[in-house]
Amino acid sequence: MTLDFSKNNGLVPVIIQNNKTQQVLMLGYMNDEALQKTQQENVVTFFSRSKNRLWTKGETSGNFLKVVSIEEDCDQDALLIQVIPNGPTCHNGTTSCFANESQISFLQELEKVIENRIANPTSDSYVASLFQKGINKIAQKVGEEAVELVIEAKDNNHDLFIGEAADLLFHYLILLQAKDLKLNDIEQELQRRMKK
Repeated sequence: MTLDFSKNNGLVPVIIQNNKTQQVLMLGYMNDEALQKTQQENVVTFFSRSKNRLWTKGETSGNFLKVVSIEEDCDQDALLIQVIPNGPTCHNGTTSCFANESQISFLQELEKVIENRIANPTSDSYVASLFQKGINKIAQKVGEEAVELVIEAKDNNHDLFIGEAADLLFHYLILLQAKDLKLNDIEQELQRRMKK
């Protein structure tokens, strides 16, 4: 990685993005020393323009940003860092400095609901009940929903087809959770294939 630190008084802008949700979390700046520290420790360190020193995000709050990947842009004067955040990123207590949790996609919200119902099961939770039956039952349910979708695809009832498609997607999300995966993991695989 050869960055051009000369364009902005020794600093490059750094976009921080959640690796799982792809939500943009914040913008900061790095000098060469901050970048080296970030690469060595795998935790994001910026150069604070107001403090005029290196500043590791989370050094006060504990909300560190664990580095997953670092990419430079085409002009080699900006960075995109994918992270796993340890708590809220913004000093205001929100997930992002640009948007709040309600602005993530509905499917990501649904993934969080499924994850919560598995982590905190209640007796009336269908998700928790299915999850407790194990991976074989979850996979079987996905198969059943797939067959029902195929059957509806052969007919011309738009509403029934949408209903079965929703059922399949919902159960697919539960299966992904059972395999400790997210939709983003599948999206990344599809993107990798598209680049070939």
